[in-house]
Amino acid sequence: MKDRRLRPWHQKFYSEDKMEVINAKEFNKNPTLAKLVEPENDLKNFLVEYVGEKCDPEDQEVTVEMIVEIMAAEFPEFILAIAEENWIRGYQQAVEDIDIGREEMERQKNEQEDNQSHTGE
Repeated sequence: MKDRRLRPWHQKFYSEDKMEVINAKEFNKNPTLAKLVEPENDLKNFLVEYVGEKCDPEDQEVTVEMIVEIMAAEFPEFILAIAEENWIRGYQQAVEDIDIGREEMERQKNEQEDNQSHTGE
């Protein structure tokens, strides 16, 4: 049986005491893309050097977004494989979230019916 507990990122959205509200632009913004890439291993060093030469940024800084753009242009099969896997995992998570929501609705309905039967309503 799968673990039905809320994952940490779910808790942000399903908190009982408050719900965080963000606009569509913030929702679609991925802060990881703006991060600078430090060449801390051979692969990162290669990617920073390669993308730095291709993009020639004024500040000489290479971001994750720059690497993604170059990879998408020059090695689309790699990005597609990652995107497909991410889509599948997201779809599976959505199905699990629906199941959790249904279980919670059923629990609340049963609890409400129990409360009504105990009070004689």
